[in-house]
Amino acid sequence: MYIEEQEAGSRPIEGVGTAVAAFLGFATQGPFNTPTLVSNWTQYTQIFGDFAADCYLGQAVYGYFLNGGGNAYIVRIGGNGQSDGAADASGPQAALGSYRVRGKALPPGTNVTVEITEPGGEDKPADRFNVKVSRDGRVVETFENLTFRRGKENVVKVIAEQSKTITLEETATVTTAPAAGTVQLVEPAAAPSLPAQVATDDYVGDVSDRSGVGGLESIEEITMVAVPDLMSAYNRGAVDLETVKAVQLSVIAHCEAMGNRVAILDPPPGMNAQQIKDWRVDFAGYDSKYATLYYPWIKVFDPASGSNEFVPPSGHVAGLWGRTDAARGVHKAPANDVVRGAVTLENTLTRTEQELLNPLGINCIRSFPGRGIRVWGARTLSSDPAWRYLNVRRLFNYLEDSILRGTQWVVFEPNDDALWSRIRRTISAFLVGEWRKGALFGLTPDEAFYVKCDRENNTAESIDAGMVICEIGVAPVKPAEFVIFRLSQFSGGTSEVSE
Repeated sequence: MYIEEQEAGSRPIEGVGTAVAAFLGFATQGPFNTPTLVSNWTQYTQIFGDFAADCYLGQAVYGYFLNGGGNAYIVRIGGNGQSDGAADASGPQAALGSYRVRGKALPPGTNVTVEITEPGGEDKPADRFNVKVSRDGRVVETFENLTFRRGKENVVKVIAEQSKTITLEETATVTTAPAAGTVQLVEPAAAPSLPAQVATDDYVGDVSDRSGVGGLESIEEITMVAVPDLMSAYNRGAVDLETVKAVQLSVIAHCEAMGNRVAILDPPPGMNAQQIKDWRVDFAGYDSKYATLYYPWIKVFDPASGSNEFVPPSGHVAGLWGRTDAARGVHKAPANDVVRGAVTLENTLTRTEQELLNPLGINCIRSFPGRGIRVWGARTLSSDPAWRYLNVRRLFNYLEDSILRGTQWVVFEPNDDALWSRIRRTISAFLVGEWRKGALFGLTPDEAFYVKCDRENNTAESIDAGMVICEIGVAPVKPAEFVIFRLSQFSGGTSEVSE
């Protein structure tokens, strides 16, 4: 008796994640230009610190998790090429000539001093000196007859091997012995969250260096990208509107090149409805099915200042996307939902202003009496009517990524009718599941989609070229953006005339 295992005729396709955000901005600590995964606010504070004054990254990430967002990748920028912002500011330290002295895992409040003295005796060499280390006023370590020259008595080597209190490193080429004197180790001042100067390259980055927006190319699961601290740099005059446009264009280009993510753009602050229309049409002029724009800014509580502050809406909106995906699915337009944490709006829009901005692809955030502050738009910045709605773009991203990853087994299989049949069954089974969830339009699966992979589109030439061609057509559901009730007056009852 023998048992043999055989593969089934078709392999199920599993849907990919649709709500993984990426945020770029300034933070008080953490690695520079390294996409770091965080799953909740606690993880963010442990790696990147708490809210920072005049920075919007912390507010955006907090709003993302508050509104229902899941996993997120954080990229801290502004490090001028550094890989770790804490590398030069860890623990108490002091400069000692051409050396830097650091404390070794000292308890808070420990007073450490390092004293350089000249060796005793006559005819002492000029390159020799002694090092005394005191802790809370008591000498705990003494190193005598050390030198700055290479060898077994080199000061850096001896202290590295024998000291339990300090470490020593060269900050420049050492040509003379350090001068006699005493220095005290102190905690360095925290680096400012906002760098003194910000350039376009800090945001755009480079793919080869894995920095800025370019560093996100190596992470396939990201589905939305936001740069909230572009506006913090604009607010303090570090960048102008042309730089804002250049950075936002680079984010849009990144999303279009990747093909599986959408950019959430923030408008400049302090604009009314007419000004944001002029900026959108005359200055920015974006036209992309992979980008969205939300207006106006929202006011939230800022623990860094202890008051309510206006912040860009991108982080809160990204969390709302994740909440909608989890509750209804990616096919549901992420609109007509409350923005959690929003106290008020920078500009309260009227219905007439909404009608002015909505056709331009500006998704308005509005306040309704008794219904709170809600996102009231779900459009992309595309001029193509086929890709007008955000949920259609994100649904196609989801279907394309899911089918791509779920059909990897097809590569190098025999290119014949049996393979084509298996491909049709696999993709059809996946699309039927999506139709049943309400993602596709139609009363039957035949009305909702078609999958064509046969001899008609796989010719002898394409087979000789090593290609399998499968055509898929789907009918996505569109949101009910305009609800129209037609009312008319008619005479009820009956009328009888008798003579």
